[in-house]
Amino acid sequence: MIQQERIQQLNSHSIGSGDYVLYWMQASQRILDNHALQYAIQKANEYQKHLVVFFGLTPSFPEANQRHYTFMLEGLKETQQSLEKQGITFIIQPISPEQGIKRLATDALLLVVDRGYLRIQRQWRQIVAQQVRCPLLQVETDVIVPIDVVSQKEEYAAATIRPKILKNLEKFLVPIEPEPLQKTCTMHHFDSLDLSDIPRLITNLQIDSTVKPSALFHGGTSAALRFLRRFITQKLPCFSELRNDPSKEFCSYLSPYLHFGQISPLTIALKIRATKDPNTDAFLEELIVRRELSMNYVYFNKDYDSFAGLPSWAKTTLLNHVKDPRPYLYTEEELETAKTHDPFWNAAQREMTQTGKLQGYMRMYWGKKIIEWTSSPQEAFQLALRLNNKYELDGRDPNGFAGVAWCFGKHDRAWKERPVFGKVRYMNDAGLTRKFDMTSYIRNL
Repeated sequence: MIQQERIQQLNSHSIGSGDYVLYWMQASQRILDNHALQYAIQKANEYQKHLVVFFGLTPSFPEANQRHYTFMLEGLKETQQSLEKQGITFIIQPISPEQGIKRLATDALLLVVDRGYLRIQRQWRQIVAQQVRCPLLQVETDVIVPIDVVSQKEEYAAATIRPKILKNLEKFLVPIEPEPLQKTCTMHHFDSLDLSDIPRLITNLQIDSTVKPSALFHGGTSAALRFLRRFITQKLPCFSELRNDPSKEFCSYLSPYLHFGQISPLTIALKIRATKDPNTDAFLEELIVRRELSMNYVYFNKDYDSFAGLPSWAKTTLLNHVKDPRPYLYTEEELETAKTHDPFWNAAQREMTQTGKLQGYMRMYWGKKIIEWTSSPQEAFQLALRLNNKYELDGRDPNGFAGVAWCFGKHDRAWKERPVFGKVRYMNDAGLTRKFDMTSYIRNL
């Protein structure tokens, strides 16, 4: 059974009559270890109904472009094929999700939805909760420990949220036992997009084509599982030692798949734990504590995507130094096209624009230098977000927003005061060359 703490009814309606149970799949675009899908299957079996799954494909999701849509649709194509093999109808329609789901909910016995933490995701669910006439049940499945179980407030840092997560970890870090759907029958009278030709579909939908798909990443749970297997066998044994080294590439490559819900953090955590590798705790710290800290941030901080959402001490110290001389000032175009004096920063920007990902340590350095090379911290914050969200496959999500905010002092402490940065942590190229083989990093880009 799905833990009750994961389930929340978003309206006050009672079960009435309906032709099917409806699962609104939005944040969790997968079958494997999907609590929301399994709950919908349980309810369909309980009421002896068919199960219909819906995904609303809005062509205007904020800051999404061809790179993001291609990756997402590759994953949805795989999910659709897997669902239909199980006798579950999967409908994908070119409509804003909150509009499309209302139509289908007219004939639904009840409606199940996965949970999202961003402003737009929460708004969609609130709108639907108010307008449908069947129960709307939200099931949380993209974190290990449900966010409301962990805390009822915005946490200051990893140090404050860690004990709250660890206290509840064993209860929620448990496998899901899949329950087969009893009443199987794919219903083809619903209109649904054809995913057989994704480039053509994107063209027809007139999606922003300014950023081309990544050659490194292809969407889908099966691709995510391949990266996970490779990480376990080739990288996990040296993860603690080499994870920060840009020249070694010891990251897992799983963040794009987590972003689109194509793999569950539960799947990853259980497989990593099963290895009993000494590096397990270090990896799970990133996967669970740090990642779920970012969920806490965007959920409890209404200004998570602006300078206003930063800690008071960080805003104050940065603004106190806004008139400090900057060694360099670059335009947005110069930064976006990697035309700075710094070969390390340029390589990081190229990595982002070419592949859709950026090595973790270099992402911190990348963000810090934008502070140093723009005329104000407010400008720097918005510029860093724009570039991150435009090119990163894992941009536009809690980890992305928290990662940019960290460069400006979020989830960090005050350091020794210095020009431009004030008491916000500083990074420089000398630190990179002292710690890593940066020549090798540049050569790979």
